[in-house]
Amino acid sequence: MKRRAKESSCPGLSRASTSYFLDAAKTWMAELSPANTERLTRTEIHRRAFITLLGSAAAWPLAARAQQPAMPVIGYLYAGSPDSSANLLRAFRKGLNEVGYFEGQNVAIEFRAAYNEFERLPDLAADLVRRRVAAIVTPGSVAAALAAKTATATIPVVFGIGTDPVQAGLVTSLNRPGGNVTGVSYMQGELAAKQVGLLHELLPEATRFAVLANPNNPLVNDSIVTDSRAAVSSIGGHVEVLSASRNSEIDAAFANLTGQGCQALLVSPGPLFGNRRIHIAMLAMRYAMPAMYYDREFTEIGGLISYGTSLVDQYRQTGIYTGRVLRGERPTDLPVQRATTFELVINVQTAKTLGLTIPPTLLARADEVIE
Repeated sequence: MKRRAKESSCPGLSRASTSYFLDAAKTWMAELSPANTERLTRTEIHRRAFITLLGSAAAWPLAARAQQPAMPVIGYLYAGSPDSSANLLRAFRKGLNEVGYFEGQNVAIEFRAAYNEFERLPDLAADLVRRRVAAIVTPGSVAAALAAKTATATIPVVFGIGTDPVQAGLVTSLNRPGGNVTGVSYMQGELAAKQVGLLHELLPEATRFAVLANPNNPLVNDSIVTDSRAAVSSIGGHVEVLSASRNSEIDAAFANLTGQGCQALLVSPGPLFGNRRIHIAMLAMRYAMPAMYYDREFTEIGGLISYGTSLVDQYRQTGIYTGRVLRGERPTDLPVQRATTFELVINVQTAKTLGLTIPPTLLARADEVIE
């Protein structure tokens, strides 16, 4: 017959631990004077030893919890609406995973979104600083990155932006960022001349171009407009700038396109237009306006043509850099990552709907053709 050792009368304590505390009780008894010892009953002695055991047992879990390292928290500051960028958030998490961080297991993420109300960004950044997050990540927005940099000089800030971070005032140089800020540059703001050239190749007779730009994103807006005007001027054309910072203004901008005689449209990058990509692609079809986009996601949902870096990959890179910062690398030692590969995607079905024929030379250079 198997015998089971009698369990200790104090749950959670091993037999060795119980023996240790009983020895301690005996030592305590031995230190009492003979007179006091005679006055103590056996019941009192056992009661005091038992209280000592309970006190020590209760303290153990507290000590164990105190020794466990706190889970680091990432502050995710987003200028737009995260609800419409679920795929980009997945890419960011994938980047974290690649360097050993998994949300809910060894890292937590606190989300703060401005929903394209840029004036809220400073307060949201300050809230994350008060939360004492381990790092602040600002994907897709210069304004969010600047708000985070202004809010703290000690918490690491990892940005993901489409323009030159030196020109934006985020870092002192690309190779040695300096301070507590580094990140990834998508270089979207530097592609306007190339995008105009591709539109001209598709529409060689076009001379009146429009640029849809968000005035609340001035650094990207100014770069896109300046480069577009220079490129269009070189082919003897003219550029109309259509400003939009909310849904109603986007609708009004498209309504004005045909009235101004525009023959092609270039959509500038940013979270406002990215969050409304379905709406914008549908408006372009409604007004039969050939449009160039900065991200393949527009073309995948029915846009005509896109040229730019893969935002999914750039968000993944931002996640990797954030994980490296959590591991202890200093932002000042992490050079700003710049996009090196760009994708040309053409939607042939949309071209047919618009009555356009894609030149064979342009199709041959496309990284992907959507039939």
